[in-house]
Amino acid sequence: MSARFNSEIAVIGIDIGKNSFHIEGLDRRGAVVLRQKWSRGQVERRLANLPPCLIGMEACVGAHHLSRNLTSLGHDARLMPAKYVRAYSKGQKNDFRDAEAIAEAVQRPTMKFVATKTAEQLDLQALHRVRERLVSQRTGIINQIRAFLLERGIAVRQGLRFLRAELPRILATPRNILSPRMAHVIEDLAGDWRRLDERIEGLSSEIEALARRNAGCERLMSVPGIGPLISSAMVAAIGDGDAFSKGRDFAAWLGLVPKQMSTGDRTILGKISKRGNRYLRVLFVQAAWVVLIKPKSWDRHGLKPWLEAAKKRLHHNVLAIALANKLARIAWSVLAHGRAFETTKIQAA
Repeated sequence: MSARFNSEIAVIGIDIGKNSFHIEGLDRRGAVVLRQKWSRGQVERRLANLPPCLIGMEACVGAHHLSRNLTSLGHDARLMPAKYVRAYSKGQKNDFRDAEAIAEAVQRPTMKFVATKTAEQLDLQALHRVRERLVSQRTGIINQIRAFLLERGIAVRQGLRFLRAELPRILATPRNILSPRMAHVIEDLAGDWRRLDERIEGLSSEIEALARRNAGCERLMSVPGIGPLISSAMVAAIGDGDAFSKGRDFAAWLGLVPKQMSTGDRTILGKISKRGNRYLRVLFVQAAWVVLIKPKSWDRHGLKPWLEAAKKRLHHNVLAIALANKLARIAWSVLAHGRAFETTKIQAA
């Protein structure tokens, strides 16, 4: 690139690929002055020679690493959700048009951006994702064991601990009920179950140890229903919460607010939107249920007046979602403002 082109480029859109990156550079008037395809190794080397400019990318695999490196070079690197960029795409889809749409979208003052994650956040997020996969595999194995037993007329009470306790007795049943082949299959599945339990326990211990050493996680664990797992997942997802201006925005990002289909003077609210981070949303709903099944703790946490009033008018499932929304807002406030949970403020609210 010539020096003249370097000085003209004000905004760059990067369409990230596995091995090749498509680059669109715009000048201050919005005209395209650069359209090139670079290899992965060329991106940082070439952008290091450019004057500081605004760089937009979609938040995807590898984007956080590239964003950190470009920021260290002096550029203003910003990440955006892909669905918000789509509206700026013109004509038929190709990689250069995607890069141009990214360059257009990153300039919008109302665009919602994704905070760039640190290496520590990505490490913590990786632990959670591996643990989530292992838990899913364990659930699949348990369901498979139950299905095989039901085919032989053996039903076990619902619950993980009941199946674990009953398995030795079931495997010792007469061979006319459970064939030797099926008993061997179930024994192998039980062995897989035990190994997954050990791995999940190891990851949970590691996550808990990391959460105990993090100041933000320690503050979050003062919120009712929130322990090391939820606090560390939240810190891994949003850092210190700077990407949101208020707790309501964080709850909306989690998908814990009603889906709105309003028009004219009619305000129509439906079920919760379920958008955003599904894993974290599920954890907050579980935290809400933990609080709900312990009514003796409501007064200590300052939630008793609100919960008792809401309980009279809401179905218990709806109440759990409403409480999850409230806990998410409280958690964001605790994280963003750097202070622990204070019961008196919740009572006054």
